[in-house]
Amino acid sequence: MRNLLVSTFALTALALPPVHAQEKATPDQPSFGIGAGGRPVGEAWSRSPVHAQHGMAATAHPLASQIAIDILKKGGTAVDAAIAANAALGLMEPTGNGIGGDLFAIIWDPKTQKLYGLNGSGKSPMGTSYKQFIQQLKGSKTIPPFGPMPITVPGTVDAWFEMHGKFGKLSMADILAPTIAYAKDGHPVAPVIGYYLDSNLKRFEQSLDMIGNFDNARNTYFKNGAPKAGEIFKNPDLANTLGKIATGGRDAFYKGDIAKTIDSYFKRIGGNLRYEDFAAHSSKWVEPGCVAYRKGYELCELPPNSQGFAALQMANILKNVDLTQWPRGSAEVLHYITEAKRLAFEDVARFYADPDVSPAPLDWLLSDDYGKERFALIDPAQATPEFGPGEPKLEGEGDTTYLTVADKDGMMVSLIQSNYRGMGSGLVADGLGFMFQDRGELYSLDPDHPNVYAPGKRPFQTIIPAFMKKDGKPFMSFGLMGGGMQPQGHVQVMINMVDYGMNLQESGDAARLNHDGGRQPTDDLAGTGVDPLGVLNVEPGISTETIERLKAMGHKVEIISNGAMFGGYQAISRDAETGVYTGATEMRKDGQAIGY
Repeated sequence: MRNLLVSTFALTALALPPVHAQEKATPDQPSFGIGAGGRPVGEAWSRSPVHAQHGMAATAHPLASQIAIDILKKGGTAVDAAIAANAALGLMEPTGNGIGGDLFAIIWDPKTQKLYGLNGSGKSPMGTSYKQFIQQLKGSKTIPPFGPMPITVPGTVDAWFEMHGKFGKLSMADILAPTIAYAKDGHPVAPVIGYYLDSNLKRFEQSLDMIGNFDNARNTYFKNGAPKAGEIFKNPDLANTLGKIATGGRDAFYKGDIAKTIDSYFKRIGGNLRYEDFAAHSSKWVEPGCVAYRKGYELCELPPNSQGFAALQMANILKNVDLTQWPRGSAEVLHYITEAKRLAFEDVARFYADPDVSPAPLDWLLSDDYGKERFALIDPAQATPEFGPGEPKLEGEGDTTYLTVADKDGMMVSLIQSNYRGMGSGLVADGLGFMFQDRGELYSLDPDHPNVYAPGKRPFQTIIPAFMKKDGKPFMSFGLMGGGMQPQGHVQVMINMVDYGMNLQESGDAARLNHDGGRQPTDDLAGTGVDPLGVLNVEPGISTETIERLKAMGHKVEIISNGAMFGGYQAISRDAETGVYTGATEMRKDGQAIGY
């Protein structure tokens, strides 16, 4: 069944001026007073997907996609091209990622016919105990979003070299050369990224006391205020840092001059990370988990400390109801998706943490029986006021980049990388040209919680790459940016394709929901101060009738017009018979899918 989502949400998102992601759309916002044009095929609110035989790249910036394709044409693998694109995005999209953050990836290797998962997340300072950390908070009940306290070891650079060592062909010098050149010579800022640079600067300016040392970040990114769309942006410090990594390898970052500079910087500003934390860092190869949905499709995600298995839990719940009995934009479908998300996130908040410290009952959480058990808790006519986590039988804000690359041999890379909250902590070490992540904000302070802060421990992670199989064969590498939006976004894209027959591009462009609130992995186990119902945010493509019905069912519904909180989608699918790739990237970002 193919349901046509008749809406003007694409036009609305383009025509309205930027609105903060937490603000409601208001009737008095100006528009061009004109609707969407027509299309000879497909939905009027979407555009054509891209088809190519030999390789494909889909990223959040056109120049990064071009760099990836250039690397493929030089004989590089999909992993080589993904690293090159990620490096470029750290320069061109610093609002979402960079080498001061963490990285996760899923890689399909055609030689072994196997999925590989990489956890490239860093740990908390080994020399700072829980007691010391609490003392540093000076009575605060939450971890600050900016400044030195939420900074954990950046894992991206090590993850690059782990992937490259296993699946790369070209030298890292060749892979990083395009970004080094753009960092020296400059590149024009893209429109959506310009919007986020402006909003990040405003947020930093409001938090200068918390940051404490903003001069380096200002000199790196905001010398003349926030760079605007079309303005040439250069980052010579980052060019120098990447040059050292290109010639000196991962040790240049974790054991060489870069690590020593970082150590001196944190000692000077009173931060907790030390040289020893960087020298001890390593990435971790992990086994992706997959669950069967329907029609031969499987959804695959990475295990904790990421939230990837939340998407698998949602899929396991939703496969117990035939959604196609209703139109895609109906209140019934949105209700079931929302309740499945709320149920899954109860378990995320209770169980998901660093598995080396607090292993979760993953087999039980992903079992069909547990999916049926949780589905039975959904009232089809009413939003349940409060769910609780399951009992084993033995979300947060985020700005991120997602990219995917596929090569002529059939290798497919699903890669996500982030500094967490916006650009990150607000801190840039002397002369290095990148901002440190604030991922440590996601520790819990409840000493009994699996995700509680501890020295040398990975925090809960929101960033998750995704992959889908069809009849056991590789089908789609995809992802969607944005904190707690990611697992629910993965599931919505899957539903659009599998249940409603949308093409790769339409599946990402269609109006989304983003349920925010409810239980989070940062909460104490008692749920103090938690609103269990949360807020159901929807885009303007959801009809007024559906919104009113959802409200009547008990949901707290808000309409958000600018697309900012609904993520950014990229995808590549592969035809198992012909090997032809299809690529897609959506309107909510500046990105582009390119093939050859």
